[in-house]
Amino acid sequence: MTTLPNTLLSLLYPRRCPVCDGPVKPWNALICRECESALSYIKPPRCMKCGKHIGDDGKEYCADCAGRTHLYNSGRALFAYPDVSASIARFKYHGRREYAAFYAACMERVLGNFIRACRADAFVPVPLHKSRKRKRGYNQAEVLARELSALTGIPVCTDLIGRVKKTAPMKELSAAQRQNNLKKAFKILRNDVKLKTIIIVDDIYTTGSTIDAVSCELKSVGVEKIYFVALAIGRGI
Repeated sequence: MTTLPNTLLSLLYPRRCPVCDGPVKPWNALICRECESALSYIKPPRCMKCGKHIGDDGKEYCADCAGRTHLYNSGRALFAYPDVSASIARFKYHGRREYAAFYAACMERVLGNFIRACRADAFVPVPLHKSRKRKRGYNQAEVLARELSALTGIPVCTDLIGRVKKTAPMKELSAAQRQNNLKKAFKILRNDVKLKTIIIVDDIYTTGSTIDAVSCELKSVGVEKIYFVALAIGRGI
């Protein structure tokens, strides 16, 4: 009987499929069975730094990571961005928070070994500026991090770092413009930071500028090892 309210709620307001956005079939699943087969995950060979797929087994790094020094240790993403761009847009801008349960389940299954190997003290979602969070009603990275926490047991820390600068949208900017855009965008909110290893959680990784900007602040207060996981990774610039 304890599940009856949730069952009734699901029937009245059915969960939406993260691929087709229609009511999930079967109704109690996280994704339509036929839609799940359309998804493909990033496979080896991967860049040893950002986890992006690279077509050459002889290379260790993608072109982006070979040409710059990142402040994080390493990271992984689940999908190539073009394959899930529409899904992520709905997740971010159109209230489809329910997608996070499926995303997190996939991340735990596909990236679980990487996440466990990090031995992280906490997940730290990339913070959203308060004006954007007010407009959207939530921070999609935090929603995802909380679903991951429920599956992995790693706590979520949301009071460590904040976004104090409302940055311009990143998708139209060059790599250099992205770095300038993120200068002084983040600020540490606590003085008693005892975390030594963290995993940053974000929805999209492109050049790594956002992860580096967050990493810079975290390193300034003594965080020693920084990793990231992301839903999707772009081709870079």
